[in-house]
Amino acid sequence: MAMKTVYLGLTGDIIHPGIINIITEGATYGNLIVGLLTDSAIAPHKRLPYLTFEQRKAVVQQIKGVVEVVPQEDWSYVPNLLKYKPDYIIHGDDWMTGPESKIRAEVFETMARLGGEVIEIPYTKGLNSSALVEQQRSLGTTPEIRLGTLRRLLAAKPIVRILEVHHGLSGLIVEHVAVQKNGETVSFDGMWSSSLTDSTSKGKPDIEAVDLTTRLQGITDILECTTKPIIYDGDTGGLAEHFVYTVRTLERNGVSAVIIEDKVGLKKNSLFGTDVKQDLAPIEEFSEKISMGKRAQVTKSFMIIARLEALIAGQSVEEALKRAFAYVEAGADGVMIHSKEKSGDDIKAFCLAFRKVYSHIPIVVVPTTYNHRTEEEFIEWGVNIVIYANHLLRASYPAMVNVAQSILEHGRSKEADPLCMPIKEILELIPGTK
Repeated sequence: MAMKTVYLGLTGDIIHPGIINIITEGATYGNLIVGLLTDSAIAPHKRLPYLTFEQRKAVVQQIKGVVEVVPQEDWSYVPNLLKYKPDYIIHGDDWMTGPESKIRAEVFETMARLGGEVIEIPYTKGLNSSALVEQQRSLGTTPEIRLGTLRRLLAAKPIVRILEVHHGLSGLIVEHVAVQKNGETVSFDGMWSSSLTDSTSKGKPDIEAVDLTTRLQGITDILECTTKPIIYDGDTGGLAEHFVYTVRTLERNGVSAVIIEDKVGLKKNSLFGTDVKQDLAPIEEFSEKISMGKRAQVTKSFMIIARLEALIAGQSVEEALKRAFAYVEAGADGVMIHSKEKSGDDIKAFCLAFRKVYSHIPIVVVPTTYNHRTEEEFIEWGVNIVIYANHLLRASYPAMVNVAQSILEHGRSKEADPLCMPIKEILELIPGTK
């Protein structure tokens, strides 16, 4: 008589006694098949696992009682249940309430159609998976793990959501802030180190003369208290020889990507006004800078992304596309298209045209001026990364001004308290201060 089969869906990022209990129990019913969720199944619903799929698979398949490990490509169990038609599926009873209750209902319906049975194991008391994740996060990460996370996110998510940071505290906001939408946790995937917000937070003008060494101190502060990937605003990248140094330094520190723009001359902010003349770098010259940067990097994980300023300079979408194609041929790992047009129509036209030629090269957008456009629209256009490039700094300044004015107006700080973060929350936010 053939052995019955048992199915267990598993993330496998943290293996704790509760997981071992379920595996042990499941193995008593028959051959245990573990459906290991892939990065793409997990990432749209919760934080990307620290370990890659292959790393998690290597661990799980060594656990006693596991007969086979197969990929589960979907957050729902249903596709794999229909594919493998197990006699049983086993799961902890913690899915009876909350967001997973919908998945539970689907599983019961599917197993009833298959003539199978659902086995629910009492949740192991004394274990808190969320607390374990927080504890793991508090341990930090390594430059090597962080460096490769952006590429993993691009492979796993329909769109990667990046928020500007300019010091350690803003980095902690990106690390921890999340909201619940439609029963799922939505959070930021990584950080944008903007030269504008970095210099402004120091009360200094945003000029490219600020060297990498100076900015690296701020980057280090952010890296020390966060685990998510960071994209570095490299301005023009400077001289090609200097850019080589920048690439190696950022890569060594665990930064995932650098974005450099194809303009030359005295630095002027692209969004400053319509009267700002933008001079574009010769295509061949900028392409060579990209090629030199790619030759300089040590790992395959680091990314060099070309920022296109053609639309800012008043050039056509066709000119932007010509430049984008040349930069990809030179080795760019992605393109960032920039515009100050409020409709966003030129960005849409660029993205749709670019996708007809390159289906997998990442497209980055920064919707500062066309902020009425949604992430759902960007996905339809073929965008992979959306950067909210300056919002934390812009929010912090008026908040501080309001508090300062309140203290002056009332001659005391009591009225400013509702505008301020409670001390208790600060102690809970900063690691090591509890």
